[in-house]
Amino acid sequence: MLAYLVRRLLYALPILIGVNVITFALFFIVNTPDDMARMQLGVKRVTPEAIDKWKAQRGYDKPLFINEAASGSAVFTDTIFFSKSARMFAGDFGRAEDGRDIAREITSRMGPSLAIALPTFVLGLLVTVSFALMLTFFRASYLDFWGVVLCVALMSISGLFYIIGGQFLISKMWKLVPISGYGGGLDAWKFVILPVLIGVISGIGSSTRWYRTIFLEEISRDYVRTARAKGLSELAVLFRHVLRNAMIPILTGVVVVIPLLFMGSLLTESFFGIPGLGSYTIDAINAQDFAVVRAMVFIGSVLYIVGLILTDLSYTLVDPRIRFN
Repeated sequence: MLAYLVRRLLYALPILIGVNVITFALFFIVNTPDDMARMQLGVKRVTPEAIDKWKAQRGYDKPLFINEAASGSAVFTDTIFFSKSARMFAGDFGRAEDGRDIAREITSRMGPSLAIALPTFVLGLLVTVSFALMLTFFRASYLDFWGVVLCVALMSISGLFYIIGGQFLISKMWKLVPISGYGGGLDAWKFVILPVLIGVISGIGSSTRWYRTIFLEEISRDYVRTARAKGLSELAVLFRHVLRNAMIPILTGVVVVIPLLFMGSLLTESFFGIPGLGSYTIDAINAQDFAVVRAMVFIGSVLYIVGLILTDLSYTLVDPRIRFN
């Protein structure tokens, strides 16, 4: 197991370096430091002196990858890539264009994102798996048919409809919860409950159909027929055998959600005015703050790789036959 973890971590390093280099190159191919200076200064006619001053203040006056004028290790370290991107491997995300420390902003905004993402993830998983098991139990019946129709209808509706409709109906008309904003402490539930409810409802359609397909595939296998022949009830077969053997594809699908648990939902946080990492990323994109966007892309890559490793390790908990050497 230890050797497997070491190998996966070693594999992850070149992947992160590649993602970092590609992201850095894409940003500076689309926008040169001069273009960034013109956008941040916000005026149509900018003097070359003002551009040079802006770049010097923010470290964009150096070469991109190789500093031929330097000597020794400074050839690679005294560059924009090292100061803006390579340092992220040490947890140094630098500062945003407005001067605020990016790491501090990420730390302060992680709480609101988790307050929405974790309940949505847990409740959504329980609701969709339970609903899929119910449809599997009543397979080939009218309940199964109309349940699938409901899932198709739910997954055919845009997520924006759920957000805008929920805000209009529950917040504006019924006035049960605030329409937007966020409060700390015990009052946070008032601002969190509606985004969580919308997140769960909007994910029921696609997730339930996916889990239902998995359960239907498992329920036709030989071990299920053997369990029935031994006299087990259909509920016992579903929960003790089918659900357990379907956990591997379920866990594989869960890994995609792990980065969102920490990085937040871009649409939900923006529409509900929640100061999380999702709205932080949207604000950075709108403000052309490439330092923040690069940091969020890097963090998302790290979280996704960590999620893949945790998923592989969780396989051993649900299937003892799997061993990593």
